[in-house]
Amino acid sequence: MGRPKCDYKIGFCPSFASFKPKGADCCGFMNITPEEIESLRLKNIKNLDQIDASKKMGISQSTFQRILSSAYKKVSRAIIEGLELRIVKK
Repeated sequence: MGRPKCDYKIGFCPSFASFKPKGADCCGFMNITPEEIESLRLKNIKNLDQIDASKKMGISQSTFQRILSSAYKKVSRAIIEGLELRIVKK
């Protein structure tokens, strides 16, 4: 049995539930979690380094890196393939 998931400290709640390309009928979507949105916000908007960002979220730096990498991959794929991004809770 795996280790239980910890509660992430999320300091941001977006006022929307999805983001999609304008003028395109999306034929698919990509789910992105609140943890991934928060990691993008802390790293790219707040300009925190991974150590400080991971402390804000109450997780280890390596866990933060995994979440951030997953978020980058999902956002990149959505942009390149024209997919809708849906913010969902796990």
